[in-house]
Amino acid sequence: MENKKLIAIGEALIDFIPDKTGCAFGEVTGFSPKVGGAPANVCGAFARLGGRSVMITQLGNDPFGKKIADELRGFGIDTSAICFTDEANTALAFVSLEKDGNRTFSFYRKPSADMLLSPEQIEEKWFDDGYALHFCSVSLGDFPMKDAHIKAIEIAKNKGMLISFDPNLRFPLWNDKEKLYSRVNEFIPMCDILKISDEELEFITGETNIDKAVPKLQDKGVKLIVYTCGKNGAYAYTRNAEAYSSSICVKAVDTTGAGDGFIGSFLWKLQSNGINVDNISSIEENVLKECLLFSNKFCSISVQSEGAIASYPTIDQI
Repeated sequence: MENKKLIAIGEALIDFIPDKTGCAFGEVTGFSPKVGGAPANVCGAFARLGGRSVMITQLGNDPFGKKIADELRGFGIDTSAICFTDEANTALAFVSLEKDGNRTFSFYRKPSADMLLSPEQIEEKWFDDGYALHFCSVSLGDFPMKDAHIKAIEIAKNKGMLISFDPNLRFPLWNDKEKLYSRVNEFIPMCDILKISDEELEFITGETNIDKAVPKLQDKGVKLIVYTCGKNGAYAYTRNAEAYSSSICVKAVDTTGAGDGFIGSFLWKLQSNGINVDNISSIEENVLKECLLFSNKFCSISVQSEGAIASYPTIDQI
């Protein structure tokens, strides 16, 4: 197995997890700070499995920024590509948990330090020995971080890395849903791997049926589509193969970071199977199924504990 680096770019933040579930924000009496942010979670999943991962972001020169950097290092994530600024504070997200473990978010991010990371701060050396670059849509608004993504994608492509995109839609962060729609569809043609959930499919593709959506996404250049349906399992599609794996039935305590854990563990499993930018289009059905099953197992363990990276299992636990 190759041991090249997974690199993720975007937001790293503090998720404030409530001390009560199944109630409104106003009824919560306390919150516990947990390190999160989708790209950071993906790095965490990859690292927990023994992979090498690097987080590219910017944090505020504040106690929350220090906490994030310290904890990411503690989880085995390379933090050498994290910048710090006095221009804005570290991003915060207050999470409310329903009885079924699903979440609503309230973001403190106007702007936050991560949003101000500029393309000039992106260094080519960060991408040496890189396997894949992963990103989401949270950091693609009209601020410098969007252009930092474009530069990072350009460097990663030039170095022969896979590009992985999980839109991970967060509607409260966008004043205009049309802008979110167009921005996601602007970046889809830049990726090799697209992870999309059943809740996101219609908004992004205009289709409620995955079989109709897949050709549209493939026509935009996506080589591998990973379609997650929560308790109803997950699918994977290339032009030559498709696969399905049912989910493992467990009682969910907290689904925070579950989708990130899925794609992080999926990318790790792809690498362990020797899949790269040259052979991803010819991946065989049995390999796709094996990767999906592995990530379903990973998530079934993760959702039984609170928080994101802290809940992710190791390869031995799986």
